Amino acid sequence: MAEDRALAHLLGQGLRLVARNYRTPGRGGGEIDLIVRERDGTLVFVEVRKRASSSFGGAAGSIGWQKQRRIVFAARHYLMRLPAPPPCRFDVISMEGGSIQWMRAAFDAG
Repeated sequence: MAEDRALAHLLGQGLRLVARNYRTPGRGGGEIDLIVRERDGTLVFVEVRKRASSSFGGAAGSIGWQKQRRIVFAARHYLMRLPAPPPCRFDVISMEGGSIQWMRAAFDAG
């Protein structure tokens, strides 16, 4: 599974798993594949995408503005549960063929 491989990659880089497949309640919400924490405390919301090839924009190109909006919505929902939100960012792990690419700060909440 792509998420398992992405998580193993992130754990190998020293990040720690916080949550997996976090979903907002109700319809029309969002879902975050992985939420991990950097050693410095930064909370990282990770979208995992896998494609057989780079045709049609590839894995990373499949994350359009609507998907980004849903991820940001879910992240805000998650952060509301915390007493003090830590620094955060949105990363993408893309897999095409046999390669894996980790794009830090792939998009922002703006």
